[in-house]
Amino acid sequence: MVCPVLNIDLDRIEHNARTLVELCAAHGVGVSGVTKVVCGHPQVAEAMLQGGVIGIADSRLENIQRMRGAGLDVPYMLLRLPSLSRVDEAITSADVSLNSELETLQALSASALRQGQVHDVILMVDLGDLREGLWPDQVIDLARMLMPLKGVRLQGIGTNLACFSGAVPTRSNMRYLAELAAEIERVCAIPLQWVSGLNSSGLNLLAEGGLPERINHARIGEAILLGRETIHRKAWPDTYQDAFVLQAEVVELKRKPSAFTCEHGEDAFGGHPHFENHGDILHALVNIGRQDVAVEGITPLEPVTVVGASSDYLGLDVSALAGTIRLGDVLSFHLNYAALLAAMTSPYVEKRCFRGRLFERRVMES
Repeated sequence: MVCPVLNIDLDRIEHNARTLVELCAAHGVGVSGVTKVVCGHPQVAEAMLQGGVIGIADSRLENIQRMRGAGLDVPYMLLRLPSLSRVDEAITSADVSLNSELETLQALSASALRQGQVHDVILMVDLGDLREGLWPDQVIDLARMLMPLKGVRLQGIGTNLACFSGAVPTRSNMRYLAELAAEIERVCAIPLQWVSGLNSSGLNLLAEGGLPERINHARIGEAILLGRETIHRKAWPDTYQDAFVLQAEVVELKRKPSAFTCEHGEDAFGGHPHFENHGDILHALVNIGRQDVAVEGITPLEPVTVVGASSDYLGLDVSALAGTIRLGDVLSFHLNYAALLAAMTSPYVEKRCFRGRLFERRVMES
């Protein structure tokens, strides 16, 4: 096995998707599976779809194009606001996009007309997270201005929470979103298909019955992929948290001091590392580093301790494995969202999907 490798358990992803789709369906909510953290990996998207999501949502046009190119002919939602320079691609790649700017909507309209298409849009409302979206008192006016535009069709409104600044979804702000939807329908005399108010941060509110009936769409990524809600990062019931496991190979194994033995300054990243003195330790370098993964977001599966990292190496105290670990052995790590994003984005980490079997997660013999 060539390392580093990110092992992706498609059965567990499909199971997680089905668990969350069934929960949401019980409350009248449809789920789009969010694939941005896995860079639009087609097999991961297919596992989500087999788990029952109604479509795929991604922030990058390249990812949507990758999945379409792999033959996944499903509804696609573009999560990142379309840029003016790429409206033509937005029309050809995505079926629906999230929007907050009149000028962009006008450009999308013109592009759709040139291409003989009608593009669906969801107006985003900022309910306090300070990411994308109109302030609530601006939403009705933009909806009015959108109505005469040909080539685009207002299909819903949405909001994003617990991402940019950690704003929490509540009964109050979800009720406000539902009221805004009703006001748009009244003023513009149109029905809205989607009121998209949930992501992985809203699962507790949903399960507690605190969601207004009018909220009928969720965009869920982390809870499907990593089995966690995103307010407290707690494991969600009946989901797996280990669908992704990163493995790296031991490329150096030596006994070394655990603390500095010489004068030192900044590290390669401008930091000032501090090492506790535990005497000599069995020190291992494995072949992943900050160019491959967000080191602070990994958790070793073996009884080892992360000492530090450079661009290319992860340093570990493997004293607990003395006598059993050898050069060439493989060590495994769980990942949080930031670490998964980095590992999936890194071209230096092989991605290996599998179904119906477990790979070896312990120290392996070379």
